[in-house]
Amino acid sequence: MYPTVQNKAAHLLYFVVKNHSFVDGNKRIAAALLVCFLEKCGILHRRDGSKIIDDSALVGLTLMIASSRPKEKDMMIKVILNLLQ
Repeated sequence: MYPTVQNKAAHLLYFVVKNHSFVDGNKRIAAALLVCFLEKCGILHRRDGSKIIDDSALVGLTLMIASSRPKEKDMMIKVILNLLQ
């Protein structure tokens, strides 16, 4: 269903933020899960040691997803994928 690691990561972030799986802290947990998932898959850091998505971009992205409408899901996934490339 999700052909690449980046695609899986994008959907993980989106669904944890939007589905409100937890009573509190959904955005923080979603961001932490994304970082852990990318680290486990070995793609969190570039060859030069910098993160593939820096902390401030992740905060902004998570807040943008939270405020988005459900019909904008595909666009949000594309934004996440562009940042993970």
